[in-house]
Amino acid sequence: MKFSIITVVYNAEEYIKDCINSVLSQSHPDIEYIIIDGNSKDRTVEIIKSFGNKISKFISENDEGLYYAMNKGISIATGEVIGILNSDDLYYTNDVISIVNKEFEEKKTDAVYGNAVFVSRDNLDKVVRYWQSKPMYPSFFEDGEIPHHLSLFIKRDIYLKHGFINTDYKISADYEFMLRLFKVKKITSFHLDKTLTKVRLGGISNGSIRNIMKGNFEILKAWRNHGLSIPWKCLFINRPSIKMKQFKKAKEID
Repeated sequence: MKFSIITVVYNAEEYIKDCINSVLSQSHPDIEYIIIDGNSKDRTVEIIKSFGNKISKFISENDEGLYYAMNKGISIATGEVIGILNSDDLYYTNDVISIVNKEFEEKKTDAVYGNAVFVSRDNLDKVVRYWQSKPMYPSFFEDGEIPHHLSLFIKRDIYLKHGFINTDYKISADYEFMLRLFKVKKITSFHLDKTLTKVRLGGISNGSIRNIMKGNFEILKAWRNHGLSIPWKCLFINRPSIKMKQFKKAKEID
């Protein structure tokens, strides 16, 4: 199967080379690598251009933010399966895409998702949080579970059928997207119990107390807008509890 991997970037000269090498070193033979840059002001564009035609599609222009840029990448993707990898993150091993491809071919499913490790920004071997997902079940989201979006691969046809990322959400658009697909549209999926991505600690939803609060309000908005009964326990008890367990798990495996 052909995979389209999309990286959105803005002023990431420190990490973008690692991200690109992570994708280009994948053993799977059919990968379309798309990079969408928001008109970076540092050396990011120079670094990306140094890879030449190894980058399948590269756009650098002003945009309206992270999720708009992701949608831009999705709109020009031609692969059967789409994955997102942020500019400061990496795939865990060089055979991640090959492993995921095998599951798509064998399981005949709409989506495959795995686990992720959060690592120190300056030490990729220092695991500080271990995100171990679970297979989908009826109360998956109510229990505070959610796939990690960077370890999630979805067939392009699903985007075309059920819509792209909703840019009305500024912090939790990825949450709304996954809630819509898995809870509302009930697409099929397979949980691959393997670590697929290394995620540098940080990110827009965890950048400040204000962003955390705004993200929580957007999660409530997503449930309400989809006509779902808001599981208050999910937001204020289950999700924080799961996050604490992820940090504890990282200490156990360190």
